Amino acid sequence: MNGWLWAATALAAALAPLVVVCVRLPAPESVIASEAAGIDAVLALLLIAQGTGRQPFGDLALVLAVVSFVGAIAYLRFVEAFRE
Repeated sequence: MNGWLWAATALAAALAPLVVVCVRLPAPESVIASEAAGIDAVLALLLIAQGTGRQPFGDLALVLAVVSFVGAIAYLRFVEAFRE
């Protein structure tokens, strides 16, 4: 294992508290933790791509970055529709 993979392991471990926050908070407030988890996962995938030398992990990270942002916006609109 090299330094890139150790850093990816640390970021993957940092996802656990964010998941706990997402589960415990109400829907609109948990979006912030969800976005932070998405950024954390993207960075972990980029570190895995660099550490292993495999480009598909980098591509997956870029797709995850876009999808997590669009998903959070769609989720907020869905929650707001049911609030009224």
